[in-house]
Amino acid sequence: MDIAVIDAPFGQLKLIAERDTLSGIDFLLGREPAKKPATPVLRETAAQLAAYFKDPHFPFSLPMHLDGTPFQLKVWQALCDIPPGSPLTYGQLAKQLGTAPRAVGGACGANPIPIIVPCHRVVAAGGIGGFMHTRADGPLDIKAWLLAHERG
Repeated sequence: MDIAVIDAPFGQLKLIAERDTLSGIDFLLGREPAKKPATPVLRETAAQLAAYFKDPHFPFSLPMHLDGTPFQLKVWQALCDIPPGSPLTYGQLAKQLGTAPRAVGGACGANPIPIIVPCHRVVAAGGIGGFMHTRADGPLDIKAWLLAHERG
């Protein structure tokens, strides 16, 4: 497993790759020492994330390994079809997929590659909803930043 820790406009991200394939992105809520991307896939991931932070419409194109159930994979694919700046509610996405809003929320929370698989584009009917399995300020601040960035 290869790891990099990079800066982002809202803090830091840990990038995780296995066998030349991106397998995870973690939001770091505290400060960790930066760790430069040492493999081609991590360097390309860092470069594409930098491009996205400049232009929220940047189209990601990375080799990824998404490890999940068939249902989670279905939700994660649907997340990739939500355009930047056009969030859906958990209920709207659940209706599209023929499932329940809580099931969609669970799949969003289990997403191993956030930002690139944009789980932040799913919100509650009456507000921002949750993020990173919580409704705590730190994670919700990141989700709010991502949504505002994509609104332009």
